[in-house]
Amino acid sequence: MPKLLFLAGSARKESLNKKLVHIAAELAEKKGCKASVVDLNLFQMPIYDGDYEDDKGIPDTAILLKKVFQDHDGIFISSPEYNSSFSPLLKNALDWISRPHEENEPSLSAYRGKIAALASISPGGLGGLRGLVPLRMMLGNIGVTVIPQQVAIGNGFSAFNDDGTLADERQAQMLEATIDELINTTRPFI
Repeated sequence: MPKLLFLAGSARKESLNKKLVHIAAELAEKKGCKASVVDLNLFQMPIYDGDYEDDKGIPDTAILLKKVFQDHDGIFISSPEYNSSFSPLLKNALDWISRPHEENEPSLSAYRGKIAALASISPGGLGGLRGLVPLRMMLGNIGVTVIPQQVAIGNGFSAFNDDGTLADERQAQMLEATIDELINTTRPFI
C-alpha cells in the first residue's frame, strides 16, 4: 500500500483544514495505507528569496520537509482559500522544497513521481474551491499528478460532529472517494 503524506496549508491551531487532514489520514490508515501527518508550523522558513538562498543556503527545515515529501508516494493537501488562492504558508513551503540542495540533485526531486489529492474547507459557501485551482495548476506545472477528485466543504464551522467526524454524509463520501482515488492512482507507482 502507498505511503501517504497529509498536510494542511494553515498555521492556525484550530484550523478547519487541519481537522480535515486528520480525518483523511485516519481514513487512509483504515484502508491499509501508512499515513503521516505533518504540521507546517514545525517547518518554519523565511519567505523564499533567491538572495537569501545564495547567502545562507536552503534552511534546514526546508531540507527536512523535502525529505518527508521524498519519503512518501502520495500527498493529500488541504488548504484554506486566501483571496481566491491558496495560503502563503503553503506556497512558501512548496517553493523552498523545490530548490536543489545537493550536488547533481535532480530538479524538483521532492515532486518527482508524486500523486496528489486536494481539499479545502472554509466557513464560506464554496468551501475554498477557488483556492484549489491555482494549487492544482502549480502542482501540475512542477510535475505532480493531481487526481481529478477533490474535496471542497463549505460552512466549515458546522461541518464537524462533536466527535470530530464530518457531519454531512455526502461530504464524508466525497472525502472517502477522494482518498480511494489517491490510493488507487498512487499504488501502481510504488
